[in-house]
Amino acid sequence: MSDNQPGPRAEKIPIKAAGTDDDVSSSTVRLRRLILGAPRDLDDKSLFHKLSLIPFLAWVGLGADGLSSSCYGPEEAYATLGQHAYISVALAFAVAATVLIISAAYSKIIEAFPHGGGGYVVATKLLGEKAGVVSGCALLVDYMLTITTSVAAAGKAFFSFIPPEFAHYMLPTEVAIVVGLTWLNLRGVRESVLILTPVFILFLVLHVLLILGAFVLHLPEVKSTATDVVAGYQDGLTNSGILALSFIFLHAYSLGGGTFTGIEAVSNGLQTMREPRVRNGKRTMLYMALSLAALSAGLLLCYLLWQVPHVEGKSMNAVLMERVTAGIPFARVIIIITLLSEAAILIVAAQTGFLDGPRVLANMAVDSWVPHRFAALSERLTTQNGILLMGAAALAALLYTGGDVSLLIVMYSINVFATFTLSMFAMLRMWLRRRRSEKHWRRTVGIFGVGFVLTSVILAVTIFEKFAHGGWITILVTSSFIGLCFMIRRHYDHVRELLTLLGEQLGNIPAGDAKPLDPPNPEDPTAVVLVESYGGAGIHTLLNIFRAFPGHFKNIVFISVGVIDSGGFKGHEELDALERKSEDTLKRYVDLCARLGIPSKYKFDVGTDIVDTAEKLCLETRQEFPRSTFFAGKVIFQRDRWYQRFLHNETPFAIQKRLVWSGATMVVLPVRLRWDAPAT
Repeated sequence: MSDNQPGPRAEKIPIKAAGTDDDVSSSTVRLRRLILGAPRDLDDKSLFHKLSLIPFLAWVGLGADGLSSSCYGPEEAYATLGQHAYISVALAFAVAATVLIISAAYSKIIEAFPHGGGGYVVATKLLGEKAGVVSGCALLVDYMLTITTSVAAAGKAFFSFIPPEFAHYMLPTEVAIVVGLTWLNLRGVRESVLILTPVFILFLVLHVLLILGAFVLHLPEVKSTATDVVAGYQDGLTNSGILALSFIFLHAYSLGGGTFTGIEAVSNGLQTMREPRVRNGKRTMLYMALSLAALSAGLLLCYLLWQVPHVEGKSMNAVLMERVTAGIPFARVIIIITLLSEAAILIVAAQTGFLDGPRVLANMAVDSWVPHRFAALSERLTTQNGILLMGAAALAALLYTGGDVSLLIVMYSINVFATFTLSMFAMLRMWLRRRRSEKHWRRTVGIFGVGFVLTSVILAVTIFEKFAHGGWITILVTSSFIGLCFMIRRHYDHVRELLTLLGEQLGNIPAGDAKPLDPPNPEDPTAVVLVESYGGAGIHTLLNIFRAFPGHFKNIVFISVGVIDSGGFKGHEELDALERKSEDTLKRYVDLCARLGIPSKYKFDVGTDIVDTAEKLCLETRQEFPRSTFFAGKVIFQRDRWYQRFLHNETPFAIQKRLVWSGATMVVLPVRLRWDAPAT
């Protein structure tokens, strides 16, 4: 808190008024903190270090989505080969190479965007805002469907070991899982990752042992398998031709593209990394790339070595485990534990949607593509509104599809490659433009060039093959979301233009030179004005006070709250910058009052909840200036629309309600904006 000078933030003053129900209020607060945890202390200099993730925990929280795709991606690709299973050798190398290429490309993106270079940021900065909103909308729908698909697949895996008469409990169980994950993420990123770490480790260890065991036990037959593969290629070339074999390979490679989903999560979630972010982000990307490439390629080769067939009602991993563990003691127990670990890792993979989805939504809110409230942080420093939206959307998709995993995989597989393709193209164009100033540009251009070709081919084949089988739903929903974003942005842009015009009109008010004035007298009537920034709305509110109460108020106190949103939550440097910005804004108002000959001062603080922080400052000011009346401006339109309250928060009225119950008087003054005329 500042009172025209630096100082520690003051504690909230417990002012009570008759008629309030403090016991109920305190019980509500205690219950909320029991569920979500205590508020974070913004004065704790080690806060950002405590909340950030080391590479291993980031690998758990952000890499699980990629690793979980090995549960269904390689299987889809192998099943597509049919009688041409020998092609899986080339397919395994292609899958591993693709994972490494895309991961290398995203490592370069991490270098170029050290504060988070997800698909939305990359496309916006390098291709323009329109491309950015397309990428952002595709990512949001993808992350929502990632949650739904992962949880539905986990439920299916778990209930495969449950007697059929309990099958009707599967959907309610999946709903409960989504609700539980939403609660975990409302408590905080680090807490949710720590709880899920053992599941991640168990899955990784068991599947590495499965692949190693499959190779070791089949070692005597490797030579004969290699002979069969060579013979298969020769027969295929003779009977079908190289063009037909290439088409079969490309078809399987593209339809197994689910293997590559989740690779971009590290780049999107770079803000959660511990410093140095770039180095730790690249290390996390390396961990995920190597583990995903090894598991995916290893499973494809194991399917071939053990000639795993498609069995109705079972995954290929289950069939593979049955063959590998045949004759081993406690084989059934090992199979169940391993498959349950797959169900568990799929639940962990849903965590990626809760980590990165709200962050993309918050970035878009900062840029006014979605309502600004989605950029706000809770007292636990989570993007609470975004988490709740992702959870609600995932539940809606789950109930709409009835948890049909096949349909969900089709629905979400398209958007991730749309984002991949846009990001690869954007970075390719950037490096081509830099080729004259960068010595080693050829290698980087090669990485993004190959990545662009691979991802665009997979995207095209996926849309062509799966459009009629659920792909159209994703395209329709994403397109509708993009259209809605443009409507929201147009609204915000117009409001901003009207407020700018109002500021220009009021900026020329007649005022003399600033003169030394006595400090405000606490015994005099005082107008306390809540302002957000120096501009039309604030000046309009100040002048309206003079017009409505001529000669009454002898002092003015300006109050401002620097709101910490997801865009500014990167470290204490950003907090310090926010404090300086708030103080500079208030000094301009004090200077205006000095030129008008009115004593004034200011107070400010920073926080995640503007209502709570503003209430604290107002009550502190009321202690100092007992004869104070509080004022705030509220933009109103000539014609009310149902969406205006959602796009423009009701902060002044929320603060007014708090202050009224504390015995204070607050007046909300209208700032009139006509949609088709200058502001007045």
